[in-house]
Amino acid sequence: NNSGDKQRSNTIDIMKVTAILCSVLVAGASAFAPGATSFTGTHISTVSQTPIAAPRTSSRTSELNMMRHRKKVAKLGKPADQRKALLRALTTEIIRHGRIKTTLVRAKAVRKHVDHMIQLGKRGDLHARRQALGWIYDKDLVHSLFEAAPERYSDREGGYTRVLRTMPRQGDNAKMAVIELV
Repeated sequence: NNSGDKQRSNTIDIMKVTAILCSVLVAGASAFAPGATSFTGTHISTVSQTPIAAPRTSSRTSELNMMRHRKKVAKLGKPADQRKALLRALTTEIIRHGRIKTTLVRAKAVRKHVDHMIQLGKRGDLHARRQALGWIYDKDLVHSLFEAAPERYSDREGGYTRVLRTMPRQGDNAKMAVIELV
């Protein structure tokens, strides 16, 4: 009887150890189950049956971190409509005053548009005048540009503006520049 009791207790001990090992394996496996942790208290069979949520993707393009290789347009940290309004305002003020102080990146970006407006002024036809009126905010400024540009820039085929670097801005140390008509 003693030997039978020992075998029975050994079998029970082996079953207990096996049960403990199985529960440890299940708990360890549930820690690696997608969408669940080992601390949720859910059984592994219910964890594996729950659908896995797809990773959230945003519809905003500003969160895409792609490199802009060979893209020449300076975005100036603004959406397209605000960028266009800024470039139109800077173009108008450069033609009005002849020289303005702005950031280096903005000066380099607006240079192209100022040169184009002077090209239109040199051409002088009605279509060129209407194109300039569509970009420059001041109608009287367009008329004065079309009167002065042909004689002022008759010997020059391009490069009507000059960008000069100046001291960095005091508050944020941004690179500053003066853009002027030649």
